[in-house]
Amino acid sequence: MLSAIDLPELITKDEASYEALALELATKPEKLQRIRAQLAANRTTTPLFDSARSTRNVERAYEAAYARYLAGEAPADITIREDADQ
Repeated sequence: MLSAIDLPELITKDEASYEALALELATKPEKLQRIRAQLAANRTTTPLFDSARSTRNVERAYEAAYARYLAGEAPADITIREDADQ
């Protein structure tokens, strides 16, 4: 979700990194404010909060999975690519 909202700087790899980031944000209000502002701006420009688009993509994924099932194919990863007209 952090990648989808374009905030990769909040992704941590382990508990220690998570705690360090939490402490940094708690002690550096200017950094926390910058991230809050970025989150607010990204809510209007990233797919994560576009419910109609997300619904279309989930429906397309379900259709692809069901088509594999009907064709007797084994389950597999499904990648949904966005069309330019969507």
